[in-house]
Amino acid sequence: MPEKFIEFFLAVVMVATLGCLAAPVHAFGDMTAQEPTEVTVQMGDDQNSLRFVPENLRFETGRLYKLVLENRSQNKHYFSSDGFARAVYTRKVQVRDAQQNSIAEVKGVVREIEVYPGQRVEWWLVPIKTGSFDDLRCTISGHAEQGMVGRIDIE
Repeated sequence: MPEKFIEFFLAVVMVATLGCLAAPVHAFGDMTAQEPTEVTVQMGDDQNSLRFVPENLRFETGRLYKLVLENRSQNKHYFSSDGFARAVYTRKVQVRDAQQNSIAEVKGVVREIEVYPGQRVEWWLVPIKTGSFDDLRCTISGHAEQGMVGRIDIE
């Protein structure tokens, strides 16, 4: 008799578990209606220093962010963090011209963003996983070695 009870109990648990997996999951609030929190990262500067400013970034899961990448130098730079890219949902990447008119939107998975001299790109994203990522770097040869690195924390 105990074996039949255990089989029945396991069957009930399996049905309940499968029912939970099939149920829709709802986030708190409508993330498409959130006002984004703007975070600006300066890539280089007028003196062509190889730095991200700030070099340490902090985000919270479930919040909409507009990560503004501004390249103030005379060189192109990359914003690259594989760990961060895997921990966020990208809503869009907005590309603007010098007059701040939208000229392109990129949607889908983003691994790395290249920003040309004097330009600006907006990465609209929602962090979905917590973690600490010390792999932020500019992947142009020599830039990371000269200090263009950083850290990203998602709480």
